[in-house]
This record gives sequence, C-alpha cells and structure tokens, in this order.
Amino acid sequence: MPDTEAPKTVLMQFAKWPEEGRVKTRLMPVLGASGALDAHVTLTLAVLDNLCASGYTVQFWWDRELEHAPKEAGVIVQNVKSAGLEQKFQQGATLGERMFRALQASLETHSRALVIGSDCPSVDPQYVRQAVALLADCDVVLGPSDDGGYVLIGASRMVPGMLDDIQWGTVRVMEQTCERMERLGLRVRLLEPRWDVDEPEDWARFQRLPII
Repeated sequence: MPDTEAPKTVLMQFAKWPEEGRVKTRLMPVLGASGALDAHVTLTLAVLDNLCASGYTVQFWWDRELEHAPKEAGVIVQNVKSAGLEQKFQQGATLGERMFRALQASLETHSRALVIGSDCPSVDPQYVRQAVALLADCDVVLGPSDDGGYVLIGASRMVPGMLDDIQWGTVRVMEQTCERMERLGLRVRLLEPRWDVDEPEDWARFQRLPII
C-alpha cells in the first residue's frame, strides 16, 4: 500500500491525443499508421491502469488543448472520466518546458509530483511507490530508460532552468538531465532502469507481458 502521505502526492500522465500519423510513428513501418494509432491507445490505457493501481492521485495531461477531441480518444476519455480523474493540458514549446511547468504547478498544492509518459508500461505501481518514497530524501527522482532517457521524473523541489538545454529524443537525455540538476545543487536519486515503447521490438516486448 502507498504510504500515509499519498494525498500529498500527484501522478501526472502525459499523453498525446490519438491522431493517425502523429503517434508512435516509429511503429508505422511494421504496424502501419492505423496500427500505430491503436498501439498508442493500448499503451496509454495500460499506463493509466498502472498509475491508478498505485493508490495515489492521478491527473491526465493531454499534449495540447483542442476545440474538439478526436473520436479515437473516446475510449481514453471514457476511462479517465470513469476513474474520476482531472484532465489538464500541457504548456510549453519543448518537453522540458512542459514537464517543468506541470511539476511546478503541481508542487503548489502537493509535496511531491511525478510525470510519467504514456508509452511507459514498465512503470508499474510498485515502481511508482519506490519513486515517491525516494522523494522523501531528495529533490528529484528519475527512472532511467534503456534508450538513454527516462520513464519517470518526480520532484519535491524545483529550480528554474533545471530542464533547459536538454537534447530531447537522444541517448544523452538522462546524462544531460543529471548533469544539469547536479550543477544547480539539486539532490537526484535514480531508480532501476526500465523500458518504454518506441521501436517495433519494444512493442513486441510489451505484447509478451502477462495479462493480469
């Protein structure tokens, strides 16, 4: 079970709107645009289930505000609403700016805030609880991914510029993030590495996971 501080913790699931040709593009050579769209929806729901099972407060953050949600988002919206979760919209030009703004805003009302991507089904409830526990003794916790990035970032304290000048989408994301935060005097702790779904082999790995 989560610790007694659960009400002070918020998990933010970042997700792109499901739009054919815009999501999981690296899966398209194998699955096609429609198959990659379906994979995105499947992964998003899998991550949502994991986060809700952690016992912490969960919010769902779309990548941008739209006047009308695409019809393919229907099943996601339905699940989010059924779980009674708040939906919000990311703000910022880069991933670093969007994560910084979301974390900073959430720490105004919570003592710990975490961002998890919708392509990270390896972030199970116990992994989330470990991250929250580490934040009791550090400023930032990161869950490294096998591709040089990270599947989770959590914070209990923010410093301006802590996510600036990162080469997002490259193998240096984790390295650059740690270097920058340490230069700014932030105490950073790392979880054990996990994996996300970007490439066809990642999707195959996800499909081999046991159905619970």
